[in-house]
Amino acid sequence: MPEPVLMLTKLEEETIGTIDRIELLTVRLPFVHPFATSVATWSCKEALLLRIDGDGITAWGECVADPDPYYASETTTTALPIIREFLLPLVEPGITLGELDRRFHHVRGHGMAKATIENAVIDAIAKRNGVPLHTMLGWPRRPIPSGISIGIQETVAELIDAVEKAAATGYHRVKIKIKHGADIDRVAAVRERFPDLPLMVDANGDYSLDDAAHLRELDRFDLMMIEQPLSYSDIYEHSVLQREIKTALCLDESIHDLADARAAAALGSCRILNIKQGRVGGLMESLRIAEFAAAHGVPVWSGGMDETGIGRAVNIHLQTAPGFTLPGDTSETRLYFHEDIAEPPIVLDRDGFISVPEGNGIGVRIRPDILKKVTIATERLR
Repeated sequence: MPEPVLMLTKLEEETIGTIDRIELLTVRLPFVHPFATSVATWSCKEALLLRIDGDGITAWGECVADPDPYYASETTTTALPIIREFLLPLVEPGITLGELDRRFHHVRGHGMAKATIENAVIDAIAKRNGVPLHTMLGWPRRPIPSGISIGIQETVAELIDAVEKAAATGYHRVKIKIKHGADIDRVAAVRERFPDLPLMVDANGDYSLDDAAHLRELDRFDLMMIEQPLSYSDIYEHSVLQREIKTALCLDESIHDLADARAAAALGSCRILNIKQGRVGGLMESLRIAEFAAAHGVPVWSGGMDETGIGRAVNIHLQTAPGFTLPGDTSETRLYFHEDIAEPPIVLDRDGFISVPEGNGIGVRIRPDILKKVTIATERLR
């Protein structure tokens, strides 16, 4: 198996090709069902897409930001001017990905905006080289274990029904969203109905340290992890909570880069990391975090942001890296969209695994008819 450091170095040495046209598109795809968390409920996916044309190919990147600042401070509307005015001027044909990464470090924060460009550029390079994205990252194709995230349901009966369908489909683990007033009793009901199901919960920062005794009640349900129970910006207080409960904590919103992952590990803030490549600045930073986590015995998994088929394909390719040992938030397309802008759709095989998209780059094809129908804004930049 190739050495992670070597493969990342090779990736950083890849060069950006010709750029003839750059286009930013905002799309809006209705969800099959509204998705509710402790912070908001969304009825559609509004995504900012980046299209790059050059060297006779078309490449794509997707910004994982929401249209509102409830999950994160970045939004589709704040990312657009950052991409247009500060990041894209740093992209030049002939420079390496390592140089692009160094230039991006001069712009503080805005990991979602950076990832949008990096994803598109790497997709372009992979297509130019005639290889799939996972090959560009340095790893062979392998079946990807599946996980599903179930939003907060109106009733316990609806939650049980949703988990029942997920288990019957073959997902390797199920995540249920929780919040104050919709937690212990619901987890108890699910665990009673599914005693052996790999189960985790996600609070999206709805609790505080004052709730430690309450959260400790979750220890009796044999959960894989509790994801981000405390503030979205906290690392230290999670270390205090982790010492008070037996269940492994997983940090999500708190991890924006490798430095955050190092701090969390040093403090003992969590035992598991959720790496959202679209939030931490892209694929290269994700690989750095995964390499660090593997060296320190911290399991990682790939989180999702209800992406279209573009962003979902990127996440699948990333999970071929050996550090991703737990099922991620990658589930079937049909659960999210009646019609996606990319094909083929993501489906589970009979054993619950997901196939890595075939073909060069991200390996999915854009459906022009659907893209035209769901596009609400377009801006050509070059």
